[in-house]
Amino acid sequence: MTLASALEPVPLETDASGAVRVAKTRVTLDTVVTAFLEGCTPEEIAEQYPSLQLSDIYLVIGYYLRHHDEVDTYLTERQRQSNAMQQEAEQRFNPVGIRARLMARKAQGL
Repeated sequence: MTLASALEPVPLETDASGAVRVAKTRVTLDTVVTAFLEGCTPEEIAEQYPSLQLSDIYLVIGYYLRHHDEVDTYLTERQRQSNAMQQEAEQRFNPVGIRARLMARKAQGL
């Protein structure tokens, strides 16, 4: 018996905002890699994200293992962008005391 070997394309796509997503889903590369680094098996990731196919998860993890430096650079940049957006939002909408303000509004019947 002879097994045919074929190169499988990595199911990663970059969306308009620059986020890398897995196989036409909303699940990001960040999500799969983070779950893997936290110790989840591909099967556990598939349970958590049913829109992903198990074979795609294995391909994405394989890609991460082969391109560790590039993916880590991408993840670091995404984290930096996320932190900047959070800081901007917190400056515009101060979260300090929000519970007290909401409770006061509720008490006033607003």
